[in-house]
Amino acid sequence: MGLKAKFNLVMLAAFLLGLSLAAWLSYVVVLQDAREEVLQQARIMIDVASAVRGYTDKEVAPLKAQNSVHFLPQTIPFFAAQTVLRGLSARYRDYAYKEASLNLTNPADQATDWQADIINAFQSNPIRQELIVERDTPEGPMLNLARPVWLDSEGCLSCHSTPERAPSSMIDLYGTKGGFGGKRDQVVGAQIVTVPLTIAFAKAHRVFLVLIGGIAAVFAATLLLLNLFLHFLVVRPVRKISAVAHEVSLGNLNIPKYQLRGGDEIAALASSFNQMRRSLVGAIRMLKMPT
Repeated sequence: MGLKAKFNLVMLAAFLLGLSLAAWLSYVVVLQDAREEVLQQARIMIDVASAVRGYTDKEVAPLKAQNSVHFLPQTIPFFAAQTVLRGLSARYRDYAYKEASLNLTNPADQATDWQADIINAFQSNPIRQELIVERDTPEGPMLNLARPVWLDSEGCLSCHSTPERAPSSMIDLYGTKGGFGGKRDQVVGAQIVTVPLTIAFAKAHRVFLVLIGGIAAVFAATLLLLNLFLHFLVVRPVRKISAVAHEVSLGNLNIPKYQLRGGDEIAALASSFNQMRRSLVGAIRMLKMPT
């Protein structure tokens, strides 16, 4: 096996090892960045919903006290936030926002099984302020960001403590089957944002392929340059020195010496070989002289 073949095998083994490590690390990083990007989108959505809730509670809900005859769902933070975010879901169908509850007044707020698990997690650990859940769905993997909904104001208790305290128009609209029995500072539901991971993961895969392709291209160019360097500065001079040595060993003393300019180790080797050749030729000629 030639020197270049051995060199290329060593370089190829080092490249495959380095590429495997780089691929693993880069894949982990790009996927983590994709999740962080999706999580940031979810946090923006849930912050928008919270802003709508806050505005409704402070600015719109007081109108409810001025209208004791008719119940206005628009004055309820639950209703307002979901109505505003529903416009986003209409345009981006995989993005969703829901304020789910286990003890609900509006049937539209009914929690599904996995949403109920989130609410139960908040109820069992009131200190928890945020929960991130990834789910596989027929549409692809989804990231769900959830925050607890607290019964933390007298305005909420006026509608959700007992049917007697609730506006009669609300009772006429939703009935008395659910949404009552709430206590102050109790977790009664969860704000849940659903954002698809598919788009972000597809982008991450493209970035990953470009990155690995770039590394492979750099290695191929480096290997080509190193092979040219090895061929012209090492292999070819050594082959010529070997050819001259072979001719001298066959008795061809008239072969021209091999000249190699430079100050590197190969040039030093060529100079030493030429000196040895001159000494050898001189010694052979002396032996051939008649005594």
